[in-house]
Amino acid sequence: MTKAKGRSAGPERADQAERAARLASLRDSAARRILVLDGAMGTMIQDHGLAEEDYRGARFAEHPSDLKGNNDLLTLTQPAIIRAIHLAYFQAGADIAETNTFNANTISQADYALQDLAYELNLEAARLARSAAEEAATAEKPRFVAGVLGPTSRTASISPDVNDPSFRNVAYDELRAVYRAAARGLIEGGVDLLMVETIFDTLNARAALFAVEEVFEAMGLRLPIMISGTITDLSGRTLSGQTPEAFAISVGHVSAFSIGLNCALGPKELRAHVAELARVAPTLVSAHPNAGLPNAFGGYDETPEAVASHIGEWAEAGLVNIVGGCCGTTPAHIAAIAQAVAGKSPRKVPQSRAALRLSGLEPFRLSA
Repeated sequence: MTKAKGRSAGPERADQAERAARLASLRDSAARRILVLDGAMGTMIQDHGLAEEDYRGARFAEHPSDLKGNNDLLTLTQPAIIRAIHLAYFQAGADIAETNTFNANTISQADYALQDLAYELNLEAARLARSAAEEAATAEKPRFVAGVLGPTSRTASISPDVNDPSFRNVAYDELRAVYRAAARGLIEGGVDLLMVETIFDTLNARAALFAVEEVFEAMGLRLPIMISGTITDLSGRTLSGQTPEAFAISVGHVSAFSIGLNCALGPKELRAHVAELARVAPTLVSAHPNAGLPNAFGGYDETPEAVASHIGEWAEAGLVNIVGGCCGTTPAHIAAIAQAVAGKSPRKVPQSRAALRLSGLEPFRLSA
């Protein structure tokens, strides 16, 4: 047994050294310039016009449930398509690729009777994105991979039954277990950082963050964490009712790499909320908006030039450190965004004054 451990120690140390070097490069890059995230995965997948048999592949040809629309499964059945999408975004100028794991958790995959695949989906998605990042990286422009932990299809704070406000269809500890499995798969697959994103319920996010810390402790490592909430409509609040500042305080116990906003709104509508975060966040600020608001057919019409114009102004105003695109954005959007922020200084993280910070739906601060 001792001999077997000795054989694995060398590669393990090498992997740790490579990861440490990438993390140092990530932090150095973030200090020098505005980093660029990729754009929408689902939008790019839709352009392929995949049919049910494409989603199934040979492995799931006899699976009893319909699988079309399970984009996370394409990591296993159509890996060439997913890898090509990652490469397209890197070629457009993205620094960071997000793994194809938005719904790669036991809760969301249960809709397809594939809940047992959650760990494998995260592991293989991370490996796929890592492979694309290594192909695209150069000495002048390193590339990174963010392991995506999506919100799941349930909410721990709000009852899905209007007749029973006290009812919940998911418990905090259940979410912890779900996120632990996903996070472990992402880390073992080689991601550089974890992104808890599209947060509509802060309690879900706190379960994810607790689970991530548990995995870090168990694995004896620590990766940067990106936290990205969603302002669900023009009210300026998350679905669970918090303002951006209250949301930031609620997750402030985590030493996050960045806090930001994504999805639901286009750049015009999101601007004020990004500015609010930029004013108070003691971390880097990220933002990856949709390509405008959805049209009558559920599509997105805002052009790359229009999106980039807004985000370029954010950069000029010193609001952001990391930018990219969410629903409806494509490599053309990311190329335009990368050009718009090139040469612009990243937001300076403000010095945090000692204060008691609390939040419910609204923030509360008490300073000496």
